[in-house]
Amino acid sequence: MTSPSPVRVRFCPSPTGNPHVGLVRTALFNWAYARHHGGTMVFRIEDTDAARDSEESYQALLDSMRWLGLSWDEGPEVGGPFEPYRQSQRTDIYADVAAKLLAAGHAYRCYCTQEELEAAREAARRSGRPSGYAGTCRTLSEAQIAAHEAEGRTFVVRFRMPDEPITFTDLVRGELTFAPENVPDYGIVRSTGAPLYTLVNPVDDALMGITHVLRGEDLLSSTPRQIALYRALADIGVGDGAVPAFGHLPYVLGEGTKKLSKRDPESSLNLYRERGFLPQGLLNYLALLGWSIAEDRDVFSLDEMVEAFDIAAVNANPARFDLKKAEAINATHIRERLSVDAFVEACQPWLRAPHAPWKPEAYDPAAFAALAPLAQTRVTVLSDITDNVDFLFLDEPAVDEASWNKAMKPGADALLATARAGLADVAEWAAEPLKAAVLAAGEAHGLKLGKAQAPVRVAVTGRTVGLPLFESLEVLGRERTLSRVDAALARLRA
Repeated sequence: MTSPSPVRVRFCPSPTGNPHVGLVRTALFNWAYARHHGGTMVFRIEDTDAARDSEESYQALLDSMRWLGLSWDEGPEVGGPFEPYRQSQRTDIYADVAAKLLAAGHAYRCYCTQEELEAAREAARRSGRPSGYAGTCRTLSEAQIAAHEAEGRTFVVRFRMPDEPITFTDLVRGELTFAPENVPDYGIVRSTGAPLYTLVNPVDDALMGITHVLRGEDLLSSTPRQIALYRALADIGVGDGAVPAFGHLPYVLGEGTKKLSKRDPESSLNLYRERGFLPQGLLNYLALLGWSIAEDRDVFSLDEMVEAFDIAAVNANPARFDLKKAEAINATHIRERLSVDAFVEACQPWLRAPHAPWKPEAYDPAAFAALAPLAQTRVTVLSDITDNVDFLFLDEPAVDEASWNKAMKPGADALLATARAGLADVAEWAAEPLKAAVLAAGEAHGLKLGKAQAPVRVAVTGRTVGLPLFESLEVLGRERTLSRVDAALARLRA
């Protein structure tokens, strides 16, 4: 077995539903920390909850990580010295550890019923005491245990928390202390014998030599429990006795002061993928939710992030998710950090079935490549490309009625007729002569180029805004351009 790397982090999501952006940010910060320190990224699947986990979600997790480019050094499909990396395949390990914790007195059987637990919590609330588990079964005698067993009561296994404060230094928040009355004994094995998250993650951390645990702020309250369990694991010979360093990442807020949850539509990774965010654009924005590369800089590559990343520089205050800023950063990556060839390749899913509204055989790669440099400067997300170039591949333009009403003012038919004649007479079908023809038509009607070209644009593309008109006409071709102007004239005169 190879010796552990100096830094070993883990990303251990549950395969339940679609991945969300908060989960992706956690993966990103762990990945960047490992890469910055030349360490190891362990990808572990927390799938011990059979009622909620699914194979479909598991495959979606792997696919999402691959799409994002967040490679892992140990885990599913890669392997490693601590296989298996799916917790559902490690249940014998957890059962053995639980038995050792019981034998050593670090854990005990709790026979309390749900009704008894709720009654105790209610009594504590009424008296103003913390409402956690009161330790009822901590010191059961053999006779009491036998009586519970005779009644047919089931039991959960609870970890015995030490009766002393637990202090640790959070890599993001500094030194924190938890008083024992605020961290009661907690369950580590269900009454069915199935291990709980509270047991399996610390056990795997210990066995896999995890040195740093970077995770969400919502898990902060469980950290003293885990620290106590790491110490107990060391006592029974599980792992090397080291307690990982913890860093708790700030909440991501949605609307108002509400934490962004999996149920919020804007939290779904699939939403951004389907809209055509670049992985590097989305990750760049998510990195800014709690961290920055410099005060005056928002756009950077993953390599630049790895070079600069420092967990101590993460801000503990909640970060607000701003969709407009995410889009702006993605647009910058598309426009400034993709070659034209890479842009053409990235757009392909939105230029072909099932995303494209035109017939598959209508798509002309050469026509798109001709306009790609112009389109690249105008899209925010890759899915924007469809509306930008649909006039090239549809039999007829998809006319936006608001654009038609705006451009086709009284006199538009006369202008179009003059422009049509000028366009038909152009000897070389190229952008500059086409522009000159429309400019001359406008001057004949007392209009500047901006107003003269609007009816032509709507006639040919269906919209008042879009790619540069005359380059578009050049690629569309003489025959199709004149045919569309004729159709617009017919409509105006009807």
